[in-house]
Amino acid sequence: MLNQVIIVGRLVRDPEVRLTTDGKRVANVTIAVNRNYKNNEGRYETDFINCTLWEGIAQATCDHCQKGSIIGVKGHIIMRQLELENRKISYPDLIAETVTFISRNKNTTLQISDNNAKIE
Repeated sequence: MLNQVIIVGRLVRDPEVRLTTDGKRVANVTIAVNRNYKNNEGRYETDFINCTLWEGIAQATCDHCQKGSIIGVKGHIIMRQLELENRKISYPDLIAETVTFISRNKNTTLQISDNNAKIE
């Protein structure tokens, strides 16, 4: 079985790092990804993908990106559940393994993977 996903899109809002109860850094972000085809009305639709970033990846993303930044995320999908109005709802969450900052304030590319940074 294979569970590997790569997406490229824009951050919907500024990323924020928070600490879990056991002291780990985490950031939950949403990435807007345009579909590569038009709908019946001649418009491109957008999917909003929830992503979870951990530790160094979370901190680097918060330090270098903001709302509208284009990033690439490689990772795997897990299914999460929440209860809403006495109903269980399942939704996918992309757990980031590598994040590449494609557009940001400087003309460089920064790739973060397993808490290691590589600037090109």
